[in-house]
Amino acid sequence: MIVSYTCVYNIFNLFNQQMEPFNIFIVEDDLWYAEILRYHLSLNPDFKVTRFETAKECLDNMFLKPDLVTVDLSLPDMKGDKLCEKILAQYPQVPIIVVSSQENINVAVDLLKLGVSDYLVKDDGTKELLWNSISRIRENQNLKKEVAYLREELTQKYSFQNTFVGHCEALKKVFAMMEKAIKTNINVCLTGETGTGKEVVAKAIHYNSSRKKNQFVAVNMAAIPKELMESNFFGHEKGAFTGANISKSGKFEDANGGTIFLDEIAELDLNLQAKLLRVLQEREVTRLGSSKKIELDIRLIVSTHKNLADEVKKGNFREDLYYRIMGMPIELPPLRERGDDILILAKYFADTFSEENKMDAIKFSKEAKEKLLRYPYPGNVRELKAMIDLAVVMCEDNEIRPADITYVSAKQEDLFLAEVKTLKQYTRDIIKYFMEKNNSDVEKTAKVLDMGKSTIYKMIQNGELN
Repeated sequence: MIVSYTCVYNIFNLFNQQMEPFNIFIVEDDLWYAEILRYHLSLNPDFKVTRFETAKECLDNMFLKPDLVTVDLSLPDMKGDKLCEKILAQYPQVPIIVVSSQENINVAVDLLKLGVSDYLVKDDGTKELLWNSISRIRENQNLKKEVAYLREELTQKYSFQNTFVGHCEALKKVFAMMEKAIKTNINVCLTGETGTGKEVVAKAIHYNSSRKKNQFVAVNMAAIPKELMESNFFGHEKGAFTGANISKSGKFEDANGGTIFLDEIAELDLNLQAKLLRVLQEREVTRLGSSKKIELDIRLIVSTHKNLADEVKKGNFREDLYYRIMGMPIELPPLRERGDDILILAKYFADTFSEENKMDAIKFSKEAKEKLLRYPYPGNVRELKAMIDLAVVMCEDNEIRPADITYVSAKQEDLFLAEVKTLKQYTRDIIKYFMEKNNSDVEKTAKVLDMGKSTIYKMIQNGELN
């Protein structure tokens, strides 16, 4: 895996921020106790501790952007809970720890509801508890920063410029549709052959939309057993069915606030299609074994390599669900229709693979380029990448030649169409294929192909089937 310069830069910045002093305000009118706390916390060289006797002094210095504030409830000019309210109203991101001589559960609960991070009672163990509480808060803050950096990295990774390599007209149309899709929450239906990059487009739409800070949840319909689909979708409560030993949220609940991507939607069972339709209409979900409704705020993106309209006509897909999910249709072009994008992608994959494996730069011979352009790529971009990775390994002198390029399609009919040939050449290849399949049995091959045995014998004599 290649770590981008942006990611390294972000991580470097994160470590730098961790090395900067952690600025702590202590608001305490008991000077002796305040000094004890200041001294105890100052034992950590990363902590910069400042004492204030009044709420006003603290508020007047909040422009210094403290990383954390400890507050005593009994202050001479303002009640501690009022100070907490003021701080949280103006600086909601600043954690507050209340350190008080009052051991009052109700007060503690009210302050925690207000947004205070912790409530400690002054006693012999307060110093240690305060230390542990600050350490926990710092760890949570650092995790939030890391998550923010990773989200930013994902946004850059799935920027339109990085989503697809190429510049063909068909791709430009896809980009234009994606631009429109990110501006609203309209459902998106991605169609195209397997391997054209439907999930990549779904992620690009999500990470460039207003929902990018929330979850992107992908569900592969073809990979989930029919009997587990409902539980996977909607979640279940403990004891809802045999084996449900714990309560578990479903994919729709996990995606709340973000985007759910239903890959290969045409594979969805008809019974579950009706339940999915209700969820999309009502915008709420109920776990199996529960009557509690959970409101949903999700962006729906679906994909399929099938023609959904045809599936509706065949009775395999509900018409009402079809119209509900269709939203904005975006069709991804097959690789064979992308012209010179094939060579651009091949160079990109070769450069990426060689860089990942610390190899020298790779170039392509003219003949290799011609061979790449002749192939129909039934597996699309995914297949091209597999071909190029292998070619980089097999090539000599850092140059990919035709012999290094192996067609990886499992379909023999695709291989017959891999190169432009004459009818005579295609005939020879077909006969040769069935001769090998029939263990050189001329009679059986002639019968399968409905042709005379003498033609095959003549080709054998002429060495055409070698």
